[in-house]
Amino acid sequence: MIGTLFIGLRSLVYISGFVFLWGWLALGVRKYDEDLKISLPLWLGSFGILLMFLGGLTVLSCAWVFMIHGRGTPAVFDAPRQFVARGPYKFTRNPMYIGGTVLLTGFSFYHLSISMVIFSLALIFLFHLFVVFVEEPDLERRFGDSYFQYKKSTNRWMLKFRPSSPKISSREPIQ
Repeated sequence: MIGTLFIGLRSLVYISGFVFLWGWLALGVRKYDEDLKISLPLWLGSFGILLMFLGGLTVLSCAWVFMIHGRGTPAVFDAPRQFVARGPYKFTRNPMYIGGTVLLTGFSFYHLSISMVIFSLALIFLFHLFVVFVEEPDLERRFGDSYFQYKKSTNRWMLKFRPSSPKISSREPIQ
């Protein structure tokens, strides 16, 4: 019980830090809006609130699954110790990145900032490179066959609403 609470507290601190960092960076690019001379429609501000809510909910649900079933946090340096293919991870391999990007895009729409939207799009590309060249090779090494089976049955980015149920076993990471 105490261990789970400590993992939850760490998750909350890490998520808050990441959200504030990306939000702060996004706000920093707003100064380029004047140079781009592209204005976004006012209704996007309200739509942005909905996206922030949905993205935040996705991020929190991923953190919850990592905490309860993975015995870890969303942070790369404090990753889950058990392989997780539950909750949002049944529908896509990267719901945390999707949720974070939706949240940041919503934040961009809320501020009616084209520069922030472009920043969000650039982050999607950077996240993709990180997933392909760093995260997936690490997961393959740590979780072996479990992760390979998961990769076969679950899309990297596109949601799959009829998730297949592969026989995926959890195992401790290889040290």
